[in-house]
Amino acid sequence: MPTQRHRWLTLPDSRDRRRVAAMRTYVLDEARRDYARRHTDPTLAPVVALIAAYEEEANLGDVLKAVPDEVAGLPVATLVVVDGGEDGTARVAEEAGVHTCVLPVNLGQGAALRLGYALALEGGAQVIATLDADGQNDPTELETMVRPIVDGEADFVIASRRLGVDQTTDRFRRAGVRLYAALLNAIVGQRLSDSSNGYRSFRAELVADLLPRLRQDQYQTAEVVIVAGTRGWRITQRPTVWHPRASGSSKKGGNLVFGVQYLRVILTTWARVTLGNHARR
Repeated sequence: MPTQRHRWLTLPDSRDRRRVAAMRTYVLDEARRDYARRHTDPTLAPVVALIAAYEEEANLGDVLKAVPDEVAGLPVATLVVVDGGEDGTARVAEEAGVHTCVLPVNLGQGAALRLGYALALEGGAQVIATLDADGQNDPTELETMVRPIVDGEADFVIASRRLGVDQTTDRFRRAGVRLYAALLNAIVGQRLSDSSNGYRSFRAELVADLLPRLRQDQYQTAEVVIVAGTRGWRITQRPTVWHPRASGSSKKGGNLVFGVQYLRVILTTWARVTLGNHARR
């Protein structure tokens, strides 16, 4: 039993943090049990198209239909992690016949992708490509995203709407893409033009290295670039088409909310990585 003195020294919110951590673990364990029930054989193809989907019932089906069966001479499997929600996103994925893992509650895109990365690695993936469920990324460009990794040119490929074609008209979001690319380039010493694009491909070894170092539950695209860049992995970019959402609205909030939160992720990740590097010296 803790003494009265120990109670005085206990931080007021420590039990809340432990409670939240326990609930998160429970949710992730439930999702893994759900996945195991759906797929008794967890083996996946060498290339895994990973999609984190939150209430994208209206858009997901067309995205899944467009994912190619093979790219760069390698078979492709699709893995959808349904990040909670109350619509029929899980049903759409199931009916498409793709590997499906369903979180019982919404944890955020970053948390859903981390679970997807782990499942893909456990399934034997050699290359993992992430793309959005809303139709803004073109699955037929998966060859463009995967080829540099298969050919040994890079470990991490980021799609660029600025080098390719941006079919959207939001000039504020475009300005943010340029601003945050410049900021990330200054931090990690890269020359990226579109660091916030979620259409990406990774060598499996890079994902295994990054996975225990990722923390962000949302707006996680900056975190991945910073951690990968500071770990010395080879990053490149490829031009792609950026489409307007097929339907519905973004789950990431308006321009101001997105911009502030994205900047928060950049600064907190940079501080964490920098302090960690200093501590190891």
